Amino acid sequence: MKLWATFVIILLAALPVYGAGPDDILGYWTTEKGDVKLEFFRCGKKICGKIVGLDEPVYLDSKDGPVGETKTDRKNPDPALRKRPILGLQVMKGVAATGRSTWGGGACYDPQSGKNYKCKMKLVSPDKLEMRGFIGMSLFGRNYVLVR
Repeated sequence: MKLWATFVIILLAALPVYGAGPDDILGYWTTEKGDVKLEFFRCGKKICGKIVGLDEPVYLDSKDGPVGETKTDRKNPDPALRKRPILGLQVMKGVAATGRSTWGGGACYDPQSGKNYKCKMKLVSPDKLEMRGFIGMSLFGRNYVLVR
């Protein structure tokens, strides 16, 4: 019986090591392809994110924009915002912890499409974050994997 009690105590003591805290996603993350670097930071009691690095910060193909010019938010539905540089653009806001290793309730912006999505995230490991952008129900969306 003492052996069983000791095992339970050790197991309970180890649980916090494997669980994530509400601030564990703060900091820098990179897309799996390595082409975009994001920074997640506190904005009040919520978490926000912005683009802090681009593999290709200027247009390389005239189909995308003027070759050699800084990439801008060209697909934004608001014409007044289309000249904003992608670098430094806030693309996530209002996300909050919803569990030990999950976050949600916020909005994500995709500058490639100019669309806003609901988003949720799950910290799979200290160095891997699964992010899902969706409209309406989570069933209808797309996954992104971010790594440290």
